[in-house]
Amino acid sequence: MMQTCPLCASSDCLPYHRDARREYHQCRCCDLVFVPPEYHLSPAAEKAEYDKHENHPDDPGYRRFLSRLVTPLRERLAPGARGLDFGAGPGPTLSVMFAESGHPMALYDPFYAPDDRVLNGTYDFITATEVVEHLHAPGRELTRLAALLVPGGWLGIVTKRVRSREAFAGWHYIQDPTHVGFFSEATFRWLADRLEMRLELPAADVALLQKR
Repeated sequence: MMQTCPLCASSDCLPYHRDARREYHQCRCCDLVFVPPEYHLSPAAEKAEYDKHENHPDDPGYRRFLSRLVTPLRERLAPGARGLDFGAGPGPTLSVMFAESGHPMALYDPFYAPDDRVLNGTYDFITATEVVEHLHAPGRELTRLAALLVPGGWLGIVTKRVRSREAFAGWHYIQDPTHVGFFSEATFRWLADRLEMRLELPAADVALLQKR
C-alpha cells in the first residue's frame, strides 16, 4: 500500500522496518521515518499512555533532562522574551524553568491544556520537548508553530534522532506506541529549508530553528 509522508506529503516512501506490532516507512524526500496511520492509537488510548508520565517541576532529574534545551535556548533569547510550551504534558516544568529566568510562557497541550486561544498569539520562542515524535500531522503542526514566531524567533525541539537502519531495529524509542514519527539530522535540514529557518544542532537530541 502506498504511503504518504505526514511531514512533506511526498508519496515517495519505502518500507524501512517492521516489528511485531507495527510497520515503519521512510520518506525519500525529507528522510522522516514514520508509522502508517492504521497503527496510530485512538485519542483515548494515547492519553492513557501519557497519564502514566510522572514529570514534576520539583524533580531534579527531569530538570537536568530539560536543561539540554533550556540552556542553549536561553542563551539566545533577549531579556523578557515570551514563549509557548507546545505539548506541555501533565506536569509542565519547562515553562517553570524559563519563568525563573524571566521568560513567561503560555501552555498548550491537546489533552492537558487544550486552550486554542494561545495558538492565535505570537511568540519570541516556542518549545516542543519530546513532542514531534507524537505528532500525527507534523508538517501541518510545525508549519503552524513557525507562523506563530516573530521574525528572529526560535523553535526549540527535543527528540531523539534516527541514526541508521541497524540502530533503529533495536532502538528503545520505537517501543513507545505513541511515537509515530522519527526525525534524522537530514529531516531537520529539510525542515529548516522548508520553513525558511536557520538550523542549529547543539546536542544529539536538540534542534534549534530560528525564523529568518
